[in-house]
Amino acid sequence: MMLLQKGNIPNQFFQSQPQKSALSQEETIKTQKRGEVMSLTNNFWKKAVDVPPPAVKATEKVVTSWDVTATNCTANLNFTREDWFKSLEPHFQQFLFYRHCRYFPILINHPEKCSSEIDLLVVVKSVITQHDRREAIRRTWGQERVLDGRKIKTLFLLGVASKEEERPNYQKLLEYEDRIYGDILQWDFLDTFFNLTLKEVHFLKWFNIYCHHVRYIFKGDDDVFVSPENILEFLKDQKGGDLFVGDVLVKAKPIRKKENKYYIPDSLYSKTYYPPYAGGGGFVMDGPLAKRLHKASENRELYPIDDVYLGMCLEDLKVAPVAHTGFKTFGLVKNKNSKMNREPCFYKSMLVVHKLQPPDLLNMWDLVHKHLSCSQKANIL
Repeated sequence: MMLLQKGNIPNQFFQSQPQKSALSQEETIKTQKRGEVMSLTNNFWKKAVDVPPPAVKATEKVVTSWDVTATNCTANLNFTREDWFKSLEPHFQQFLFYRHCRYFPILINHPEKCSSEIDLLVVVKSVITQHDRREAIRRTWGQERVLDGRKIKTLFLLGVASKEEERPNYQKLLEYEDRIYGDILQWDFLDTFFNLTLKEVHFLKWFNIYCHHVRYIFKGDDDVFVSPENILEFLKDQKGGDLFVGDVLVKAKPIRKKENKYYIPDSLYSKTYYPPYAGGGGFVMDGPLAKRLHKASENRELYPIDDVYLGMCLEDLKVAPVAHTGFKTFGLVKNKNSKMNREPCFYKSMLVVHKLQPPDLLNMWDLVHKHLSCSQKANIL
C-alpha cells in the first residue's frame, strides 16, 4: 500500500519564492550532497523570516499516525552577525539556519509492515537514484522471509531527489517501484549528506508510532554485505536489554581537515572526542531501545554526521554501544586491493561488511550461499 500526503508533492518545497531583504547574504549558500553542489537555499524553502527556532523538547502525547502534514519552516537568522558564523563554509551555514526543522511530511508510508510480530526489521538508508542497489539487496540479504521460525521484514528510507531537474521523473519511478515491492518509506526532505541525520530521526519517530512488536532492528547502508543468518545466530544468545552492537569507534576525534567529507568546524563541535558510536554502515539494536532513542533524539539538536548523532543520543541514555568483530563497516582490511576483501570464506563468517557495489554484492552472495567449502570458519558469533 502506498500513501501520499495530499497536496504535498516534493516540488512544493523547492519552488523559488521572493525573499525578504534579510536574506540577501544567503544567496550564495548552497546545499551539499556527497560533495556535489545542489540548489540555492532560497530555492529550498518557501520563505525565510527572522524567527527563533522552537525549543527542542520531548513530547509525551500519544501519536498513532504520522502527524506532520505540512512544512512551515523558516530560517533562524539570529546568529548571522556573529564572527564565528561568518567564518563557516556555506553548507554549514545553511545547516545551522535550518537545524531546528526536524520533521517533514511523509510521502510514501507502509505502517502495515509492523502489523505483526517481527524478529528482525531490516532498515536500509538509500537514495532515490540508486534503484540498482535496492534491487540487489532485495535479491540477497534484504529478502523478506522466515528463517528458523523468525520473521524478517525490510524497509528502505528515502528523501526526495536532491537535483531539481531530476525530481519529477525519479519520483514517478520510485512510486512505481513501491507499487511493485511495497517496502519504501519516503519523506519530503532533500536527500543530501547532512540530511542523513533527518533519516535517523524520521525513522525513530516512525518506528515509535507504528512498531510495537519488533524485537530487533538492523539498520545500515545500501552498499553493504549482510548475513541475516549470522545476525540471528548472534541474537539467539542475547538476553535482552539495551543492545546496540556494531563496529564501534571509541575516542574518535572530529575531523578538522576541510577537504574531508566528514570535516566538522570547532564552532559546531568543540570537544576533543566524540562519544562512542557505531559506524553507520550497519548496526543492530533492540526494538525497545529504538523507542528510547526517539525520545532522546527529541531532546538533542541535530548534528550533521548521522552515526555520531546516534552515539550522542546513546550517551544521553547512558547506553554503551557494544563492539563486535563481525561488523566490518570499514571493509575487511584497510588495503582495498587485498585479496581478503574478495574472499567469500571471510564473508561467510561476518555479519556486516562494507562496501560492495550491486554486481559485487550479487556475486559474493552467490559464492557464499552455493556449496562454499571453507577450511576454517572464524568463531565470531
